[in-house]
Amino acid sequence: MQKLKGIKLLLVDDEPNILQFLEMGLQEEGFEVQTAQDGMTAVTLAKQFQPHLIILDVMMPGMDGFEVCRMLKKTENVAIIMLTAKDEVDDRVKGLTIGADDYMMKPFSFEELLARIQARIRNQFPNLIGEVELGAFRIDDRRKEILYEQRVLELSTTEYELLKFLVLNHDLVLSKAKILDKVWGYDFGGDENIVEVYIRSLREKLNDKEHRLIRTLRGAGYRVDL
Repeated sequence: MQKLKGIKLLLVDDEPNILQFLEMGLQEEGFEVQTAQDGMTAVTLAKQFQPHLIILDVMMPGMDGFEVCRMLKKTENVAIIMLTAKDEVDDRVKGLTIGADDYMMKPFSFEELLARIQARIRNQFPNLIGEVELGAFRIDDRRKEILYEQRVLELSTTEYELLKFLVLNHDLVLSKAKILDKVWGYDFGGDENIVEVYIRSLREKLNDKEHRLIRTLRGAGYRVDL
């Protein structure tokens, strides 16, 4: 369950039928949606509307999606999912290299697009989502509360932030350095082994005695297995 009100999306595609279909579906999901049919309009509208995420078609007349992405990533704090009709590895690499956060090939299912939007919002703007359910976890960021298997975990503030970070990024291997930066902050001057201490505490509270939930990848970091 995710509460999506207040999240702003900008849809950019030169095909009106696609825009109308996506606009209607995403508005039904609770998003605030605006649309553009060309690159220049998209850049102008992005600066005015300040969307959290842009769904951006690559192949457009005039300014293409690559140039739009390149321009906006320099100035705007926005997640971008690029759409293409081509199954070209070079296009995907180019899009990701200039700052795109994800890539989808047409035709695609609405359900998959929605899942990718939610994943990007969780990672880049987690505070916008009041509640997130992932596997056996439910994170309520407004109440600063995490439930596991319908049981409220008794967590300190740091334990809460650490477990939230691990769960929201469950598909990534997170190094100690990355965890310290995101949970303790860039100015943390202590021993990075503090991460191990807190991981041990979380495992105890999750009854994760065999480390099957919070996995240790030697020399790499930690990953939550949902």
